[in-house]
Amino acid sequence: MERSLVERARAGDRDAFDALVRRKVDAVYRTAYVILGDSADAEDATQEAFLAAWRAMPQLREVDRFDAWLGRIVRNACRMTIRRGRSRVRTLDLAGVKEPAGPDSTGDVLDAQAFDRAFDGLTVDQRALLVAHHLDGTELETLSDELGIPVGTVKSRLHTARAALARGLEAER
Repeated sequence: MERSLVERARAGDRDAFDALVRRKVDAVYRTAYVILGDSADAEDATQEAFLAAWRAMPQLREVDRFDAWLGRIVRNACRMTIRRGRSRVRTLDLAGVKEPAGPDSTGDVLDAQAFDRAFDGLTVDQRALLVAHHLDGTELETLSDELGIPVGTVKSRLHTARAALARGLEAER
């Protein structure tokens, strides 16, 4: 069904594209929001991503890779929002969330603002990958297909993103 919608949208069918937007808007907004940390910026990036996707639909070569293609467009829209330098205010609520106890952990409550600053220190690609895998629950194999890279590279990039987040959190302590 979705393949048919993508093919029709690629041929210029606005109704088919509208149906795709309705199916994808929540996931696109959620990704933009987690990357940008501000609802207004996420709404703008979501709109810009869908507008860019509509304009570029005729150039989509692989219909089966629509989700990966759209994901790249969303990440680019988020990059452009960040480049414009808008102020971003995160509203993630992590009150009461404790860091897992470890050998050198004090078990202190993780400050939401400290997490936000550490997350902001990640690249857009690192944020998007962490969101896709940990928040959306996208499997490694699916990410591999969507990104057009081997599963091992996905694992490596996830490891790098987690390590960068951990370093950012440690710096916030």
